[in-house]
Amino acid sequence: MHIFLIALPLCHALVSKPSIPEVDVAIIGGGLSGLSTAKDLAAANKSFVILEARDRVGGRVLNANLTGKGAQELGAAFVGPTQDRVLALTAELGLPTYKTYTEGNSTFYRNHTVQNYQDSLGGIPPVPIASLVELAILMNDINTLASKVDLEAPWNTPNATALDSMTLETYVNSRLTTADSRVLLDVAIPAILSTEMREPSLLYSLWCIAAAGNETGPGTINRLIGVDGGAQDSRLLATLLAERLGSQNIHLSTPVRKVQLKESRYLVSSDEVIVSARHVVVAMSPPLASRIIFDPLLPAGRDQLSQRMPMGALGKAIAIFPTAWWRGEGLNGAGVSDNGSIRVTYDNSPADGSFGAMMGFIEADEMRKLDDASEDEVKNHVKRSFADLYGPHVETATDVLIQRWDLEEFSRGGPSAFMPPGVLTQYGTYLRAPVGKIHFAGTETSLRWIGYMDGAISSGERVAGEILKNW
Repeated sequence: MHIFLIALPLCHALVSKPSIPEVDVAIIGGGLSGLSTAKDLAAANKSFVILEARDRVGGRVLNANLTGKGAQELGAAFVGPTQDRVLALTAELGLPTYKTYTEGNSTFYRNHTVQNYQDSLGGIPPVPIASLVELAILMNDINTLASKVDLEAPWNTPNATALDSMTLETYVNSRLTTADSRVLLDVAIPAILSTEMREPSLLYSLWCIAAAGNETGPGTINRLIGVDGGAQDSRLLATLLAERLGSQNIHLSTPVRKVQLKESRYLVSSDEVIVSARHVVVAMSPPLASRIIFDPLLPAGRDQLSQRMPMGALGKAIAIFPTAWWRGEGLNGAGVSDNGSIRVTYDNSPADGSFGAMMGFIEADEMRKLDDASEDEVKNHVKRSFADLYGPHVETATDVLIQRWDLEEFSRGGPSAFMPPGVLTQYGTYLRAPVGKIHFAGTETSLRWIGYMDGAISSGERVAGEILKNW
């Protein structure tokens, strides 16, 4: 396998212009989807180069390294049963996973009152029986609808047009009547999709739920919100996964500006790097891919798709403590709140228990409210949210780590782009369809676990197979 280092020097007039290096495949994006594509191409002895806009690999996988304390995950971290691709790759690379801490009571902050409870309902806090029954019926009905979604072609799902014509909120409003059941959905959906319920279409939401499983374990909303046996079952130091997947043939700080077809090959250009490739893989979210100039133009439908898929809004906050003191109080760090910047928390302490870490997601509207805030202002909001759930002990935090994915130039949100009403049925066919020898990867294109590491990895494997099959 050849290694191609492609930085082109400035040439004087009397110096002959160097030839443009040629590879089999140019991969745009060094996140998990691009890296997994490269891994399979390398195994097939195909030459490739990865052009990554950031100064690191991993995409929305990112760690903060604490002096003398190891690392904390500021991006993707959770894995669980039925996430077969990420778990298989983790095992293949010899990387450890460890269970999310669940011993003790969970915490529910509702109407300015704290309630600690033993979680026996799969992540659902205790609410009055009428609300619980109503919510259970709704979740069962959602799971039934999701079971009918065509994973490969969701636009062919029975009654797809009607399902795609309304938002998830429209459907929920027609089914829920109690305030307590509604508030739990208002917390759960942003935690799952990083959107408010009014934003995605019902069909798109059902597709994401249906995708949260495998061939033997169908996707359910219960799995998406669950910890033990659910999407938050275990944690993985995902930067190690990114590093092990790829360390060669990668150009960092190299945002691609243009992809141009010249005869039978593509010229892929950044400001300083040009490479000629037989195939191109666009391994990035659709709205970010729309920044690239394609010559000839991509089909109008593909461009419409990219224009109509906004990114979810996502932030992550982690408070660092000398110890995981909440464990001594009989708490497991799993919290749900109806107020504040953070609505969902987890114990993020390291496996060796050498210090305490409390993690919270800042999702959807709550993230957007803080996009213009200073770092200190965000930290103050985070501390208030943690204090609502866990009391004044939060003030003993030695540090608060903040990652606002909305403000990242090459992310602009996360964990993925989503589809408002009408997009999936009208433009969904363009999501995975190659254009010539330009192929599209990214977690949004996955058949399973859309928005998760598993989806990103399987999308890269799919595209590599697509290229090799038609070689």
